[in-house]
Amino acid sequence: WASRPGAHLHALLLSHNGLSFVSTEAFAHVPHLRHLDLSSNRLRALEENLFSDLAELEVLLLYNNEISAVDRTAFDNLSRLRKLYLGQNRIARFPLELLRDGSRLPQLALLDLSANRLRSLPVGELQALPAWLRDRLYLHGNPLACDCPLFQLVARGRRRRLSAVVDFQEELRCLLPTAPAPVGILALAGRQPLNCSEAREAVLEAHLGDTVTLSCDTRLRGVRSQHWVTPGGERVLEEGGNGSAALLANGSLQLRALRPEDAGTYACWVAGPLLNETLYVELLVHNFTLHGPHDTLNTAYTTLVGCILSVVLVLIYLYLTPCRCCCCRGADKPPAPRDDSINSSVLSATPNHAAAVPREPCRSRSASATGSGQNGRFKVGGTPQPPPRHGPKAQRKVSDPDSVSSVFSDTPIVV
Repeated sequence: WASRPGAHLHALLLSHNGLSFVSTEAFAHVPHLRHLDLSSNRLRALEENLFSDLAELEVLLLYNNEISAVDRTAFDNLSRLRKLYLGQNRIARFPLELLRDGSRLPQLALLDLSANRLRSLPVGELQALPAWLRDRLYLHGNPLACDCPLFQLVARGRRRRLSAVVDFQEELRCLLPTAPAPVGILALAGRQPLNCSEAREAVLEAHLGDTVTLSCDTRLRGVRSQHWVTPGGERVLEEGGNGSAALLANGSLQLRALRPEDAGTYACWVAGPLLNETLYVELLVHNFTLHGPHDTLNTAYTTLVGCILSVVLVLIYLYLTPCRCCCCRGADKPPAPRDDSINSSVLSATPNHAAAVPREPCRSRSASATGSGQNGRFKVGGTPQPPPRHGPKAQRKVSDPDSVSSVFSDTPIVV
């Protein structure tokens, strides 16, 4: 190493030197280094705080080494690092927390992890990364295990035309337990045994009265101008906006007090230094509040409940209604006694007729004649039994005051 500080050294090329170890104090004398090439060596690990003295470093080349371990503090204090090449190594796990919050490597725009030994990826964390970083996050050439979340991640990248997917689509492969060779990740659509399907891009669900923020996840950096277009065709240009829509400082669109008419597809138009991009976000507004009772019920559900209740009521009416027929009474149960026949109706003087055949089950039996009256008159001595007669009217009996018979009987009514 140089014995005196390289105050004006901006690029240091150390590739193809067979280096297997680099000390943490190696770069203490080159604080203004911007370009460092350590590729094609035999480095096996990146120790903690290895590059902490290179605060102005912008490009770091570490590809084609034997690196298998990466300490999460190895890239501390690299706030200006824009490109990091770690391809063709033996890395089985990379600390993605370096990218998650954006504070560790805020300027990083390219990360090459291709041709390593990554077997699985935290798809949720990768999908949460900004599109401008996913655009140049190279993961091809790794022995990844096939699953549907991985397929959906790559399918979204193809739909967004991300360079890391479009440029290396054939090399994005994964391993299936039933396949002898790696298969294309994008070929998993509808293929057994996974039968994966693509997820819908940028679909946001909300409820009435909510406040939501629509993110404009553009893959462009250095945006010069940006605006949103609502489903009704209204353009939101200025920060603050008007009405229920407001443009935030980071380019997102905030919608307050959602209404049913706010649902639809929103478009974010972005103008970059070299090209433009239009992003679409679909918003679904459910027709009820999240924390209160539903304002309306589903029509089909209401109809189904109504039909079931109707059937139940019909069954109750048919099978559980008490029987009012005289045959349901006890055959030998006598009627309630009456103390006086004066309370009987004048129209109840018609005697009951009984046929010569056995008595019908629905005929009410005659009450006792003791103390009863005829035609509304009270007789002290009771009514004597008439002599038996022959003919159609042979079985005529004395009228039962409790019976109800027709007023058109052949017995006269005496007033």
